[in-house]
Amino acid sequence: MNLSQKFNELRQKNETALIAYTTGGFPSLKESMENIKILSQSGADIIEVGVPFSDPIADGPVIQEASHIALQNGATLKKIISEIKNISVSCPLVMMSYINPLLAYGKERLFEDLQMSPISGIIIPDLPIEASEEWIRLSSKSEIDLIFFITPTSTEERMKYVAEKSRGFIYCISITGTTGVRNRLPEELFSLISRMKIITTKPLAVGFGISTPEHVKALAGKVAGVIIGSRFIQAIKVKEYLSDLVGQFKKATQSERSES
Repeated sequence: MNLSQKFNELRQKNETALIAYTTGGFPSLKESMENIKILSQSGADIIEVGVPFSDPIADGPVIQEASHIALQNGATLKKIISEIKNISVSCPLVMMSYINPLLAYGKERLFEDLQMSPISGIIIPDLPIEASEEWIRLSSKSEIDLIFFITPTSTEERMKYVAEKSRGFIYCISITGTTGVRNRLPEELFSLISRMKIITTKPLAVGFGISTPEHVKALAGKVAGVIIGSRFIQAIKVKEYLSDLVGQFKKATQSERSES
């Protein structure tokens, strides 16, 4: 099942997608693959798998620490892709990686290998959309969705450009800053969502700072998906019951709600 099929399925059920982030290689490569399977079995609709990187510009301290541990464990893009090929999950996977590991791997080889895995999409935070044509061509050829970002400071021109180029979904960053657990959602986020829904009908998924079921309930019905990362990484670190936590968040996506 690809991302479009998953969003269509959830739309028919009037549900918001729960997109769960985890870092490949954290706390170990083997455990990270087991956690992907747990996330899938417990109700995550889409799983974002982060490739650890030494200079993660968009990641907050929780995910930075997970990446550092993963790198110390010897996790690499090659090893993560190899392991993902061998796992069975019932939901689409999305890979998140900074551009340097992808360039070192080789663009052609990357998309050839992703085609042979459960990965349906890729997010590259430091890939400028203005310099992405070759990436778009290769991703389209391999049917791997290339996903781009908008932020509360994005201009209307930028938002239209992202709406045109992004496939799978559009990643709406809720704040200007890095990822992390936060107490409340910023007011400008809801303005961003409203502005973007005038421009496009493509699925919108909100990430950065989404860390409680109440956050999810506030967004359910307003966007197609919510992305939760640091909260799950925290849970993995302290060995919380991941399946219970996923269940709480998934229940929040099914709450009674109305379109904005």
